[in-house]
Amino acid sequence: MINEEIRDREVRVIDENGEQLGVMPSSAAQKIADERGLDLVKIAPQGKPPVCKIMDYGKYRFDLLKREKEARKNQKTVELKEVRLSATIDLHDLEVKAKAASRFLAEGNKVKASIRFRGRQATHSEIGTDVMAQFAGMLKDICVIDKQPKLEGRNMTMFLSPKPEQKK
Repeated sequence: MINEEIRDREVRVIDENGEQLGVMPSSAAQKIADERGLDLVKIAPQGKPPVCKIMDYGKYRFDLLKREKEARKNQKTVELKEVRLSATIDLHDLEVKAKAASRFLAEGNKVKASIRFRGRQATHSEIGTDVMAQFAGMLKDICVIDKQPKLEGRNMTMFLSPKPEQKK
């Protein structure tokens, strides 16, 4: 609430330098703010009496939006990229998939490695575990295993994330 929106009978007033002016009627506080060419802003409505501050509200809003924009700009979003493997994958094909996964990890994204078992392959899930272990072994210097390979129905999944950089 700012300026005329403040309907409280008495308010505790703080000036633009952070000094307390004391408890006064809201009309007197509004008059002081008008004389200084600033706004009266209620900052603690739950107080007894409510606390109001004299400030340039437009500048305050501008600075607040600027800080929020800066925080969003510095925020890093992590995506989840998927690499699909097969229980019968050949070594070279596995190396190609590992190279793609290493590129994703270098960009700072997480990687989900998955194997879909078809037909009778589901009875030999240990083959899929071996493929996952081999895949993780190829990437062991650049990633950490977040979630070990787990069989869920006919799918086996494993989650990898980039290694945190060691500070020197």
